[in-house]
Amino acid sequence: MLLELKNLSKSFGAVVVAADVSLAVEDGEALGIIGPNGAGKSSVFNLVSGTLEPDSGSVLLDGADVTREPPRRRVLAGIGRSHQIPLPFEHLTVFENTVVAACFGTGAKEDAARDRVVEILHMTKLLPKANLPAGALTLLERKRLEMTRALATGPKLLLLDEIAGGLTEGECQELVATIQEIRADGMTIIWIEHVTHALLAVVDRLVALDFGKIIAEGAPREVMNSESVQRIYMGVD
Repeated sequence: MLLELKNLSKSFGAVVVAADVSLAVEDGEALGIIGPNGAGKSSVFNLVSGTLEPDSGSVLLDGADVTREPPRRRVLAGIGRSHQIPLPFEHLTVFENTVVAACFGTGAKEDAARDRVVEILHMTKLLPKANLPAGALTLLERKRLEMTRALATGPKLLLLDEIAGGLTEGECQELVATIQEIRADGMTIIWIEHVTHALLAVVDRLVALDFGKIIAEGAPREVMNSESVQRIYMGVD
């Protein structure tokens, strides 16, 4: 099992963002996570990536307990993450942004990282934009760069946090096609998303969260059609 979350709990006073969450993700699997705003989705990512420390429970990566490891150690161990709002170094080029991520995530020197950076930019369809400053990119291109920087860290596990948010339908389809290609290369993915048709085009399994608790888990269509998800997430009585 590549990732195991065991009875993870986290609260801020009366606000519970994770309530005894247990979850396992196999190597090569694509898992989707859905839930209303405030359900605890991004908090679970923060617990996995190390920007939040749980009140109780554990995080295991490839069998190793990383629960108390800082974020940088988790990146080096193989956890790569994109964020909802892309925040690249706007005055650096796309290529330079990716090189920085590669050096940070793998410990490689700049010269050693360059060939791998070119491969990743080709994979994420940003190679033609390599010499543009990141501040000149469109929203879709900035989303691609956010994913590119996560991939440049050399992850075993890629965490995608609402990467399709704000895109047009056509842009969303383009991004999904790229994620499908990354998935086909064997990357393990956990993807939080409100654009559910994008998730359904990629993931093997779906988890629904509400108030920090898992309320449904299983085959994507079954979860989407479950009574609890229809009621709580989609507002259907």
